[in-house]
Amino acid sequence: MGQIEQGLQRALRTRPVPSSTEARLRFLLATHRDSTRKVATVLGVSQRTVQRWVTKKSGARRPPGPLQVRAIEEAVLARWQPRIRARRRAQAEAEGFVFHTRARFGFAAPAGSSDDPRVRWITQDLPGEVARELFAARDAGAGEQQQMVILARALGHAYFREWGRRAHRLHIAFTDVEFADFSIG
Repeated sequence: MGQIEQGLQRALRTRPVPSSTEARLRFLLATHRDSTRKVATVLGVSQRTVQRWVTKKSGARRPPGPLQVRAIEEAVLARWQPRIRARRRAQAEAEGFVFHTRARFGFAAPAGSSDDPRVRWITQDLPGEVARELFAARDAGAGEQQQMVILARALGHAYFREWGRRAHRLHIAFTDVEFADFSIG
């Protein structure tokens, strides 16, 4: 998962996701009404395996392996605050968002101007149509590179061209994202 995807995930949540595997298992059990059978089905393991992971008896307890830990993490992320994520996404698509980044920006401009890329800190309000395009691309399985193209186009128009008032032929190259964060509402 790239910096942009992580930033979008952080923006859609209002509370941190449980960090320990034990807490994540408790969350999954609570989500599935304490049914180890339903949790086992979600994780693709046997019911007995889930029972071993959550038992209170110290001698019978077995920790999940690395593959199971990853499956638990993915299951929790998929079920964490679904209504809040939907509400915040709709808000971003309607009102826009603030994009904070530290990345390398380079330019392809007419002769005589600087095209040397340099690292910049940028905080910019972006409209709802950018959010819609970004979420649609993410839902369609777009990778980090495609999301960077969408953000480069939006930053080029809003930040560098000042919403179409200057530098009309300036094309933005957006690379080496060190940090990407989104503020909604």
